[in-house]
Amino acid sequence: MAQVTVIFADLTGSTRLFETQGNDRAARAVTEVTQWIGQACHRNGGHVVKFLGDGVLMLFADNEAAVQSVIEMQRGHTDRLRHTAENLRMHLKIGLARGDVVEQDSDCYGDAVNVAARLSDLAVPEQILATDSVVDALRPGQGLRALSLGPIELRGRADPCVVYRIEWHAEVLTAFLTVAADLPPIARNPELPMIGIQLSSLERTTRFRTSDFPIFLGRDSDAHFIIKQPSVSRLHARIEWRGGSFILEDMSSNGTWVRFDGNPGAILLRRQECVLHGPAELSLGAAFEEPGAPTVGVELVSSSSG
Repeated sequence: MAQVTVIFADLTGSTRLFETQGNDRAARAVTEVTQWIGQACHRNGGHVVKFLGDGVLMLFADNEAAVQSVIEMQRGHTDRLRHTAENLRMHLKIGLARGDVVEQDSDCYGDAVNVAARLSDLAVPEQILATDSVVDALRPGQGLRALSLGPIELRGRADPCVVYRIEWHAEVLTAFLTVAADLPPIARNPELPMIGIQLSSLERTTRFRTSDFPIFLGRDSDAHFIIKQPSVSRLHARIEWRGGSFILEDMSSNGTWVRFDGNPGAILLRRQECVLHGPAELSLGAAFEEPGAPTVGVELVSSSSG
């Protein structure tokens, strides 16, 4: 049985549309986007298995065509949003997996189908997540950039799955940033495991446990830590608990500055990520030295912190 690449593409924000715009207008908006996704799929040699309300299930025999297609979808949808009223905007998140699939009665079945669905659930708006089976099948020298997120446990699956984030933003030209070499190492007592993180701004302080993650910082009311300032994107940054570390990922238009205690220099993240390895301060959408820059304090919480 020949392997295929499975794609789940989901729209975020459709529930809000139905609540605020009414069924008819919301349904038209969702259908317009999902039909456009289906057209992009066909244009790149894939076929749509079925439409799932605000999502689309697709199959590609050609793995590279599948990856190029989802990149085209994200870039094209971003262009479409520039001409879409803000109250009708929905973002796209995509999961890919490769393996054996059985098609039957206008549906398809197999482990790759289940994994692609889980990855689309795990992805954040504007993100493409793919299994190592997808990335490993790509020919070198294609100019594609993928960042390994390591083994991740997926709901309903006994074994962890190695997951990659496929970068599609054309403006990102630098390598992804993890922990910069000049950052001071933070000694940790292995007997005091991290149990959460505390975020502080002028308005409030909120503590999150590892079971709460991932969490989002941003201007949108759906964010877990809301900062209502113009330089802050709707969903500006994401923090997740991965492999025993807190990972900060910038998702914004204007970038996120990170400054760790004991290091006067700031790191600028643009669609990049870094490890929050100790107390730090974030500036969202503006450099620290700019007047009125929205800043957030970060404290790691161990079992000894109370």
